[in-house]
Amino acid sequence: MVSVAVSLIIVDATIVNVAIPSIVADLGIDSTQVQWVQESYTLVFASLLLVFGVAADRWGRRRTMLIGIVTFAAASLLAALAPSGAALIGARLLQGLGGAMILPTTLSIINATFRGRERGIAFAVWGSTIGGMAALGPLLGGWLTDSFSWRWAFGINPPIAVLMVVGALLWVDESRSEGARRTDLVSAALSVVTFGTLVFGLIEGRSLGWWTTLDGAADWWPFALSPVPVSLAVSVLSAAAFVRRGRRREARGLPTLIPFELFTITSFRNGNVAALVVSLGEFGLLLSLPIWLQNVLGYDALQTGWVLVALAGGSFVASGAAQALTQRIGAVATVRVGIAAEIVGVGGLGFAITPESTWTTVVPFLFVYGFGVGLATAQLTGVVLQDVPVEESGAASGTQSTSRQIGSALGIAILGTVLFAGTSADLDARLADQGVPAAQRDEVVSAVVDSSGGAIAGLAADPATADVADDARESLTRGTQYSAWAAAGFLVLGLLATLSLGRREDDGERDPGQGSATDRTTVEGKEAPPTSTH
Repeated sequence: MVSVAVSLIIVDATIVNVAIPSIVADLGIDSTQVQWVQESYTLVFASLLLVFGVAADRWGRRRTMLIGIVTFAAASLLAALAPSGAALIGARLLQGLGGAMILPTTLSIINATFRGRERGIAFAVWGSTIGGMAALGPLLGGWLTDSFSWRWAFGINPPIAVLMVVGALLWVDESRSEGARRTDLVSAALSVVTFGTLVFGLIEGRSLGWWTTLDGAADWWPFALSPVPVSLAVSVLSAAAFVRRGRRREARGLPTLIPFELFTITSFRNGNVAALVVSLGEFGLLLSLPIWLQNVLGYDALQTGWVLVALAGGSFVASGAAQALTQRIGAVATVRVGIAAEIVGVGGLGFAITPESTWTTVVPFLFVYGFGVGLATAQLTGVVLQDVPVEESGAASGTQSTSRQIGSALGIAILGTVLFAGTSADLDARLADQGVPAAQRDEVVSAVVDSSGGAIAGLAADPATADVADDARESLTRGTQYSAWAAAGFLVLGLLATLSLGRREDDGERDPGQGSATDRTTVEGKEAPPTSTH
């Protein structure tokens, strides 16, 4: 049931990818709004994971998950009925709020419920669900978009949520931790500001200007200095204030948003760094690839979903191999094998995709990529949490989930910017080489980029602009290649980050939280047996 709950938010994070061209055509949103449709969800999700990871330990983990499911379902209904891009982005923000309640509580429930070998299996199922549903989301979204409307990509969530609420009430026990820490609201606000201003700067840089404000780009901003560097500076200052406040409150014995002492645990600290960097490269590509498949190769949404289902196939195969491989070589080594497979898959895509490509050239690399995601995701989660005390499981799971979501948010922001900026620069250069006047050049480039490639079909239909359409396809392909190679580069950094992880391997035989003889977790009012010290 817990894996079903997490599947809802993971599917929604990816289901919208193949629907983007239809959303662009229906609501008339530009490429910056395209990124915000993705980012608004991820941004709120990442910003509030820590808050709800801690709060769930006090409120009750099942209760928090149920509130999140209801919130998510209501927001999905609003998204399905959205009359404009702004309304859709607003609904996605609310979805992020519900998702932030669901994800950390699922990990915390697993950490508090299972022991020993069963915990390793539970983490493997949880991680494989993430990998598999991330890939199945585009297929489901493609079918709903082609057969009905992109709105059903969101409208399908409420009835599923009803079944999940019933299932959680029947089969998931309530649990909470004694003496769970209170939420530090000031630190929570600082974390939201930190992540929000960081993502805003990364997404809006190409539209507003990275240093000086572009002409006509921001009527609400009267200064020559662009709001982008200001936003990034606020992010840095907020992050510094967050850490300083947390350390000072911890030294005085006051509650903090996250227990900073957890970062003295090597596996937790180094694992979070690796999780952030890996996530940056993992899912950012799922923004650019559907756009390329539909607007360059001419696939419809369902065909695009079928291509991306190769990811699910790779993840499914990995789920069967992960446990045996972990027992043979250890969890950390399995993570490294998974990341290496991702690098091969994503980097290979950068070379495989051309305007003349077919699904047969793309699918093998997607399969390898999915195989790597399936191997790395679950085992990295286990490595991060393996030495965390049970009473801190909510805070710890919220922290590691936040690391992943920050990475995903940065991936969408950075790789989306690489995609559109690369496409824009390449198309402008191609048209300039052909002697196209600057004004006409800007008009064509803006049409192609702002429509996320949707304007290519219209250019191709007009004999007078058919050659320009060919150039646009080449340029969008080039931008997608840049995005794939950038993703591979971040994954290389993630692989290097895993080299700092310790060599100690217990692979689930040691329960997280065995550092104190007085640790307790209550389940349905009953006290769990105390853990023993090592």
